[in-house]
Amino acid sequence: MNITLKKKKLQNDKYSLYLEYYKGSTVNLEGKRVHLRDFEYLKLYPYQDPKTANEKKENKEIDTLSEQILSIRKAEYFQGKFDIKNTAKSKRLFLDYFMEKTEEKIDSPKNYGNWTATSLHLKRCISSNLTFEEVDENFVKKVRLYFDKEAKTKSKLPLSLNSKYSYFNKFKAALRAAFDDGYVSINYASKVKSFEQAESQREYLTFQELQQLVQTDCKYEVLKRAFIFSCLVGLRWSDINTLVWSEVRDEGDISKVNFRQEKTDGVEYLYISNQARALLQTRQSPVDRVFKGLKYSAVYNNEIVRWCNRAGISKHITFHSARHTNAVLLLENGADIYTVSKRLGHREIRTTAIYTKIVDQKMKEASNLIPTIKF
Repeated sequence: MNITLKKKKLQNDKYSLYLEYYKGSTVNLEGKRVHLRDFEYLKLYPYQDPKTANEKKENKEIDTLSEQILSIRKAEYFQGKFDIKNTAKSKRLFLDYFMEKTEEKIDSPKNYGNWTATSLHLKRCISSNLTFEEVDENFVKKVRLYFDKEAKTKSKLPLSLNSKYSYFNKFKAALRAAFDDGYVSINYASKVKSFEQAESQREYLTFQELQQLVQTDCKYEVLKRAFIFSCLVGLRWSDINTLVWSEVRDEGDISKVNFRQEKTDGVEYLYISNQARALLQTRQSPVDRVFKGLKYSAVYNNEIVRWCNRAGISKHITFHSARHTNAVLLLENGADIYTVSKRLGHREIRTTAIYTKIVDQKMKEASNLIPTIKF
């Protein structure tokens, strides 16, 4: 930002002194470049052509005062008082920065996939030459409008509400990071409202379906053990995949796993049942993975579907459905919602409360309150 002292001619043979704050430029929704300027009028009026000694003295005093004000404003600028853009960082391409943030998520396959999908959409609605200098509230609204009205799936269908929510939130996360990193002086992510998240259907297995699955062969033995373990314990895929033997504690007849959640980074101490411990098999070296050979891949995901089909289960079951299954089975068998919330590692009880809709016993009982109609 440039701060300069300027003057404007008045009709009374005087000048009006003011400061101009030049904040660069942006491109509006019509594609026209607009220069960003603010003004501060100093209410100082020197003579245009001082003639008397008093007029010259007054002009000299005004000149000194105006230069002092200019120096103060520049000092405030360097102290960070004004919303300014770093002139060096503002030249960086936005999409390059977004891809950098995307690559930081590579160790989290599902999250990385969402960031990658978001980047593909952004390349369709954002110019490859767009820099942070052009990032403003109108730009953020334009991207939101794209996700809301224009973005399509691979099948050329409009995005679901949850996809809009997910992709736009990744975009806003990058904006927040850019603000923290000094690429923009304003946190534009806070200026535009996110999409509402639709309540997703949480597919799960009943106890009978889980029993059927246990008795059905799965092509990959380690996948079967890991999935059933998740049904019994409630661990996420990411935590099961990274679980090592040093995190499994056998204390007499009691076993537990002490681990750090990948998603929340919180440390958890989770007691597990004897049948869950049996699925871990024989203890190995402390640094060895418990479910050695388990990996995230389309092959394993497809095998879960085929495994369910062989068991006569037609639901769309994914590995995460095991975690839902654990929550439902605990609530159906008498566990209170607070305990279930703690076991699942939820930070907020309302996240766990969603499962109560599935197991609402009163609702089940109400379905049979009306006497049988004779036909």
